[in-house]
Amino acid sequence: MKLNKVHHVAIICSDYENSKHFYVDILGLNPSKETYREDRNSYKLDLTLGNEYVIELFSFPDPPKRLSYPEATGLRHLAFQVDDITEAVAELELKGVRTELIRIDELTGKKFTFFRDPDGLPIELYEG
Repeated sequence: MKLNKVHHVAIICSDYENSKHFYVDILGLNPSKETYREDRNSYKLDLTLGNEYVIELFSFPDPPKRLSYPEATGLRHLAFQVDDITEAVAELELKGVRTELIRIDELTGKKFTFFRDPDGLPIELYEG
């Protein structure tokens, strides 16, 4: 088997409008297609970064909470590369998003930090 790339990451949110605002208006992802599935009482929003399809944002009625601490088995976090992490953190803070302190990756020497989406999903910014 030859894998070409990661196609997308699927995220289930508890408050669709709040998460849509976060991913579109705060992080700047572009909505490419929004679908409401009446039989599931569920929205699906396809989000792109540049021209790359990256996230499917889903809403479902009453989804169970995601365990975060202690960290549970499964997807640990979502990471985005940025050119200037200090600038990106300042922009997030202007939009009311709190971030952790900027740290240095011991293995690569690169700067990184974490923040959380509206449901507590850890998101990493990693300076390229």
